[in-house]
Amino acid sequence: MHKNLVITFTRNPELGKVKTRLAKTIGNISALAIYKKLLEHTESVLQQIDCDKAVYYSVKIRENDLWNPDIYQKHQQFGDHLGIRMLNAFKTGFDAGYTKIVIVGSDLYDLKPKHINQAFDALDNNDAVIGPALDGGYYLLGMKQLHPAVFENKSWGTETVFEDTMKDLVKENVFLLEPLNDVDTYEDMSNNQTLKALIEHDKANK
Repeated sequence: MHKNLVITFTRNPELGKVKTRLAKTIGNISALAIYKKLLEHTESVLQQIDCDKAVYYSVKIRENDLWNPDIYQKHQQFGDHLGIRMLNAFKTGFDAGYTKIVIVGSDLYDLKPKHINQAFDALDNNDAVIGPALDGGYYLLGMKQLHPAVFENKSWGTETVFEDTMKDLVKENVFLLEPLNDVDTYEDMSNNQTLKALIEHDKANK
């Protein structure tokens, strides 16, 4: 067992249930294809990190999927909203004996191993680390002890999440990673030729 744990939350990749804002522009089939591509990218990034790894499923744990059980601990998300679900995941990790825990989103094609490694390194001298998302949320959150307030009283999915989280950590030393763009809308993909090409390929094969 390592002392560091990286967590990612995923939605089960089902038609009509993922990337719903994106689907309004490109349709459910293409949105599902994009989300699967994002999951594959996230898994490939996490595989390169030298630490323990956990994937938390939104609906139910799947056995024969992208996430190799020899590499990833598999858990079910639980809680009434995203904040409580993240709080429970961090608490589970700390209760298991991990001393540094980082959670990353599963919808960032710009995420690289360096971002996660930098987050773990930053926790040597900081209480928390955050990777701001360009939409006002965050794509990464790391800490070495539980700060429950950051998971409470947030309008999840809005542009105020990062700002409100920083207010909760005003008395702590917080390291900020570079901002990245998560993929929720078609505009989020405007500079990503790989994802746009995937949509065009999908259209051509309909």
